[in-house]
Amino acid sequence: MAAREVNASTFKAKCLGLLDEVAETGREITVTKRGKPVARVLPAEEAPDLRGTITFNVSDDELVEALDEAWDVDRPWSRGPARG
Repeated sequence: MAAREVNASTFKAKCLGLLDEVAETGREITVTKRGKPVARVLPAEEAPDLRGTITFNVSDDELVEALDEAWDVDRPWSRGPARG
């Protein structure tokens, strides 16, 4: 299916309707200025299902395990951003 061409002023005036059209039909729209393509409006792709794709490199116990160094509350970097 060929992309539909719409000039920028028409796209500006009918933007929300054109976005709905792309979502419903899946048909791409090319926006032009002075006859030259400047943008393409494509239907959004479904986000992939990421369940089951995570690899854990540490156990939950290792994640919350105490470090071997003492934490110094007076260190400037440990108090958040500097206030001026």
